[in-house]
Amino acid sequence: MIAANGLRWILTLMFAAPALYGLWRLARPTTGLTGRVGHLLHAAMGVLMIAMAWPWGMDLAVAPQVVLFTAGALWFVAASLVWPGERSRSGAVRAAWPHALMMGAMAWMVAAMGTSGAMAGHGGGTGHGGHEGHAASGSGLASMSLTATGPSVASALLAVALTAIGLVWLARALDLARVRAPLPAGGPAPAGTDTTAALDPACHAVMALGMAVMFALFA
Repeated sequence: MIAANGLRWILTLMFAAPALYGLWRLARPTTGLTGRVGHLLHAAMGVLMIAMAWPWGMDLAVAPQVVLFTAGALWFVAASLVWPGERSRSGAVRAAWPHALMMGAMAWMVAAMGTSGAMAGHGGGTGHGGHEGHAASGSGLASMSLTATGPSVASALLAVALTAIGLVWLARALDLARVRAPLPAGGPAPAGTDTTAALDPACHAVMALGMAVMFALFA
């Protein structure tokens, strides 16, 4: 889907970071059940976003991805209502909705690009379409783009929303990194301090901002 090779690699590295972080958190014995499911979904999203940046990713089946990410969006909403953890139920829902939005946006993107490729006669069936795709308008950075006005506008709005979400998460990560930084004298952090706390919002921010770039390119 990405025509510019340099941009492909930049996005690949961006999506690889949260995917690897999700797998690392998945393997940690302290991660609870709901956390494991969430990190597994984020890792899968990172891997499949990498695939979408490369031509071979267009050969992946559309339906299983749509089902996976639709189920993921529903999972985050349901988990926040049933297992709010230390938060209030409303607080858990507020924390979960950006993840649900990202999952839903991913499902929509896969379905929209699959439909766009099939209508253009570049494939169809179970894949996204052929490797040629649509000629992108404007920058030419994308080898596929959405031609219908409605999907194009929706893609642009999702790009804006994901940029805002990513910036909020990035600000949160910077705040946590500042608060939990080692003592000025260079000594270790106090016992019990979670020095990796900033990684969670930082990786979510990278994922959201990378997705925003993808949506902006295909708008």
